[in-house]
Amino acid sequence: MEIYRVMNSKNSSRPLASWLLLITLFLVVTQGCKKSRSDIAAAIFKETGNKVFKDVDAEVFAEKLKVAIAADKSLRNPKFMEAFYAAHDYSPILVMKFLADSGLRNAAIQISQVGEHGLSPTMFKSNKLSDLVAKVYNKASIKTVDDAYSTLIALEISACSSITDYTNAMRFGVMSPRKIYAQYYTATKRPDSVSFGKVFETSNLDSFLDSIQPKAPPYKTLQAALKENVAAPGMSVEETNRILLVNLERLRWQNQPTEEKYVWVNIPDFSLQVIDAGKVALTMKVCVGEGRNNNAATSLVEYDEGELKKDRPFNRETPQLKSEIHSVQVNPIWNIPESIATNEITKYAAKDRYYLANKNIDVFYKGKLVDDPETIDWSAADVGKTYSFKQRPGDDNSLGKIKFLFNNECSVYLHDTPAQDAFNLPVRAVSHGCVRLEKPLELAEILFGKGTKTEKIKAEMASDQPKAEDIGLSPKVPLYLSYYTCWRDSGTGKLRFAKDIYGLDAVLYTHLNSLN
Repeated sequence: MEIYRVMNSKNSSRPLASWLLLITLFLVVTQGCKKSRSDIAAAIFKETGNKVFKDVDAEVFAEKLKVAIAADKSLRNPKFMEAFYAAHDYSPILVMKFLADSGLRNAAIQISQVGEHGLSPTMFKSNKLSDLVAKVYNKASIKTVDDAYSTLIALEISACSSITDYTNAMRFGVMSPRKIYAQYYTATKRPDSVSFGKVFETSNLDSFLDSIQPKAPPYKTLQAALKENVAAPGMSVEETNRILLVNLERLRWQNQPTEEKYVWVNIPDFSLQVIDAGKVALTMKVCVGEGRNNNAATSLVEYDEGELKKDRPFNRETPQLKSEIHSVQVNPIWNIPESIATNEITKYAAKDRYYLANKNIDVFYKGKLVDDPETIDWSAADVGKTYSFKQRPGDDNSLGKIKFLFNNECSVYLHDTPAQDAFNLPVRAVSHGCVRLEKPLELAEILFGKGTKTEKIKAEMASDQPKAEDIGLSPKVPLYLSYYTCWRDSGTGKLRFAKDIYGLDAVLYTHLNSLN
């Protein structure tokens, strides 16, 4: 009656045809909603042949699904799931799209084979998904409408949880490295609402799950070694498998180099490579920060320092990070960190009155140069904090003749060193955190190329005088300080292993195990 009155009102300016069109659209939408509400019952009955499903009411189902999602504490992404289903009226989207044509059954089978990636099927509850798919088709198991509701809801939640968790693991890795490592500063993309919704957008679940499999050659090399039960030198197959699975996880993290040219330091291998157009343009030995686990046995054991299993690094460990080399300093002055001044410099000065002079170290008090450091009482409390220290350029300068600068939170850099004997050590975790270079001039030449800047660097390195200005690098070159104890060698394509000098394998292995 209200519609009739409005249509016939003298104040109405809308033509009768427009009102008729609105009424038609209203009826079509209403009928469409009613049809969609009855689709669940009809579709599941048609697929299973179980008449009990005919009594399923979509609105009742939606309310029950809403309650079930909110109550399920086992979900890894409850916020994403709740938001997604709320936006889609709590419809059983995955059941409706993929129950037929064995979509969900095949998904459960594929997820159950996740051992090929070094992960456990129990992590993704593939058995539960498989059992629920079978139960939906089992008339003896579903005899009442309550059984129908509970089974369909359990299947929808299980399918969503298993498939999205598996998808995220393949595309982003299982663990967030920033959550488990104390010194991790590499930008690493993690799942979000957009990635969560990808599985719901596909029309072919089998093809989608095939498309998300990691396919990069470094990953496939480690995966093949896992499948072939390779044993690394000095390790059993079981120990090797543990090393492979933690490094496969690292390769799933979305932080891998994509640039044409970059500098790659692998901390446990004490090596640096410059990669250009997919080829190794330069390789050299490096020394890295001293670690908590330098004398580690080859066997990988779990890491546990309390319930939280926090990563507690030694304060000299080289951090994992991604940055860009933007400039170099030739004949740099070393601004000695307070920790080194307190723990080393002042103690050496207390034992040897000539130590500071012999090492070309200047002492400052409140920014002013101290003319006679021998008058200082080096045994006084907090003397390392009271004074600041700078080492002048020269053959003894700890930074050598050149250092490479890149923005980072840890005040570390790549640099030359007068301590050349350290490059002959098998374990080169000997620095305070910076990366010492075996061939610093060669790195400068390959970064800057031929030209006036390279010649300027060579000329200035022949002198002992510090320069007021840094020499800028343009374009900047990406730098990765990474941690891999098993990897595919870029030059030979062969598998290589290194010891877990910082115990980071053990940290990651423990966290992965906790999810099973």
